[in-house]
Amino acid sequence: MAPRLKDFYKDSVAPALMEKFSYKNSMQIPKIEKIVINMGLGRLTDAGKDNKVMDEAVDELSRITGQKPVVRKAKNSIAGFKLREGVSIGCSITLRSVRMYEFFDRLISLALPQVRDFRGVSPKAFDGRGNYTLGLRDQVIFPEIDYSKVQTIKGMNVTIVTSANTDEEARGLLEEFGMPFIKN
Repeated sequence: MAPRLKDFYKDSVAPALMEKFSYKNSMQIPKIEKIVINMGLGRLTDAGKDNKVMDEAVDELSRITGQKPVVRKAKNSIAGFKLREGVSIGCSITLRSVRMYEFFDRLISLALPQVRDFRGVSPKAFDGRGNYTLGLRDQVIFPEIDYSKVQTIKGMNVTIVTSANTDEEARGLLEEFGMPFIKN
């Protein structure tokens, strides 16, 4: 069974973008290519001495996304941060296709409305090439996470990579999907 947002893209989003930006070919319509989620834990793991926090982060991220994350290790040693090369400092995951649409659906319809005093996401977080990055302060906003079992609050960055050429096209794409941007 196809994800709800994938069908919504075909039925509503693509025709609306075709009309709004007056594309001549349906292949010009931007789409979401992948979603990358990164959870940096360098300050929480105290330079790799506490693997329990890393294991908890991997477990929570896999519950949120339905896919096992990759543990990221330090590439260089930095004495000022008490960091050695090869120490685990975070985890990341790349979602594509079905899991990507399911995660994005849960993000905009369930998780973001759970944020306290939520007024919308910043419309200025585009990178100039049509990609959008959203920073979340805690993982508890996702319904898959049991608040009573959380030891430490860990933030994450969610990057939505689109095939749009400009930020304006990417913003139009995300608005059509229902991303709640702050109104200026």
